[in-house]
This record gives sequence, structure tokens and C-alpha cells, in this order.
Amino acid sequence: MVHAGERLSEERIKKGLTLEDVSKATKIRLSFLTYIEKGEYKKLPLGTYAHGFVRNYAKFLGLPEHELLALFKREYDEDKFVKVLPDGFARKDDFPLKRIKFAHTLKVIILILIVLAAYIIFQYRAAIFNPSLSVSKPKDGEIIKTQEITVMGKTDLNSTVFINNETASLDKDGNFTKKVNVFPGKARITIKAVNNFSKTTTVDRYIEVKSN
Repeated sequence: MVHAGERLSEERIKKGLTLEDVSKATKIRLSFLTYIEKGEYKKLPLGTYAHGFVRNYAKFLGLPEHELLALFKREYDEDKFVKVLPDGFARKDDFPLKRIKFAHTLKVIILILIVLAAYIIFQYRAAIFNPSLSVSKPKDGEIIKTQEITVMGKTDLNSTVFINNETASLDKDGNFTKKVNVFPGKARITIKAVNNFSKTTTVDRYIEVKSN
């Protein structure tokens, strides 16, 4: 029985063509053409790729495509040649299962590390960052007409607030309010927040006190 590869080889030689000529004309790799002619189908890409190579080869040589494909299908047992496609023809579902599992495991590990790092930073942020401190009153450069001024603001709950070196109490949300005495003229009010790790944030407010 004449094999598909033999039929193609005979016709090629009859036409005085080399495998290189066929490869250049059909854009089929020289190695694939060699496998087809030798009947080494297990070295070919799977499925439609292999059938397409035979069809294009037969068409180029002017042979009836359906006859050559019928011969080829009879000889080509795809179930016998199941493998990963060579030379960049691999499909996603042909990747080894171990490689897929490794990639999935790696993603899970990275995600766990990110979550763990975020948790550590959140729990120990006071040891890394200075406490937040905002002063809503007085405004910088404010002019007042009384020698008693109310200082208001907000900080982290784990911080202690000092206003001109005097402590100010915090409510459950970290807000503080304290009245301080100032002298007429230009004055500086220093508000300082210190957390449990001695991290400090300082805000200065410069005001002007005008006597009545």
C-alpha cells in the first residue's frame, strides 16, 4: 500500500523539486516536510496543523487533496501521538499539570505574603510611622482678643497630646480640646503628639493676641 508520505515524495522528485523548494513555497518547515515524507507523524504538531500541512503540500504538487488526506488519516493515529506541540505550537491545555499547579501555588503564596505584610504594617504602624495630627483651632496667623484660647484637633488614639508641654485628654475618636492662656502680642502654640513608640508629630500655630 502506498503511503501518503511516499506519494508526496514521489511527486516532488518527479517534478524535480527539493524539500527546500517546497518549504519556501508553502512556508511549511523543512523538518515537518521530512517527517511527512518519512511517515514520522508523531513528530508533527497535533490535529489540524498536521492535516493542514499535508493538504497544502498536496495542493502545491497538484495532487488531489482529498485522496492524500484520506491516506494520511488512515496512517495518522492522533490518539497515539498525543504530546505537547513542539516549537511554539503548544496550546494552553497542553501545558503540564505540574506547571499549572506550580503557577497557581506561587500566586497563592504571593497573595498570602502581601496580606501578611499588610497586617504587620497595620499592627505595627505606630512603630514605623509618626502619629497623625491635625489642628483645627486656632488657625495659623489668627488674631484673637482674649488671653485664653481654645486649642482643638485630632490625633491617633495611641498617642499623647501636649499643648505647650501640658497634656490634653482625648475622646474615643482621638479628638482633643484644651484651653490655654497666652500673653498679649505674638505667641506660638506648640501642639505635639507622641505615640507609644516615641514617634512624634509637631504642629506650631503662630497667633497674635491683642489686648482690649
